[in-house]
Amino acid sequence: AMRINENTVLQGPRVTLVPYSPAHVPRYHEWMQSEELQRLTASEPLSLEQEYQMQRSWRDDADKCTFIVLDTQRWSGQACADEDCMVGDVNLFLTDTEDPTLSEIEIMIAEPRYRGRGFGKEATLMMMSYGVTKLGITKFEAKIGQDNEASICMFKKLHFKEVAVNSVFQEVTLRLDVSDQERQWLLEQTNHINEKSYVEPQLPAGVLVT
Repeated sequence: AMRINENTVLQGPRVTLVPYSPAHVPRYHEWMQSEELQRLTASEPLSLEQEYQMQRSWRDDADKCTFIVLDTQRWSGQACADEDCMVGDVNLFLTDTEDPTLSEIEIMIAEPRYRGRGFGKEATLMMMSYGVTKLGITKFEAKIGQDNEASICMFKKLHFKEVAVNSVFQEVTLRLDVSDQERQWLLEQTNHINEKSYVEPQLPAGVLVT
């Protein structure tokens, strides 16, 4: 099971990545009520109960790795609860059972005030570096809605190339093959990241996860 990251915190100057835990679900659920985010992530709204089930499957499924994106400045020193520092999430999906070195990557900056400020880029670089060094990933793909120009542009800055356009789903597929040179570049971009161990936040009293 993909529990490899359940005790891992990755901390960069802007972004801190923590494992998706039950304490994050209420805020995540709130985000996913937004029609804009449903459209950008091609997802359906879930009940809170379903969202808790989803969080469990994210943690236990062998083909997914997910982190919640926190604002480092707000979170540092645990001065603010995870839930109050949440910015978005970043995911890796191992989509090809024949090829465990290929991963689809997804980034969502859910809090509008954090968009366009480099949070998505830093979180994506951190996740790619984690995928390359810890999961043995050598190829990344990103599938993005054709109208999501900001996201397409960001992945191109990270050396991804457009490889396909699906007019039915109106999405663009971008790809990066991690050559030795790309790997070195990626590790240089993320050499300031600190890895720490994660203490899972307690759920507020009275919250029952069934």
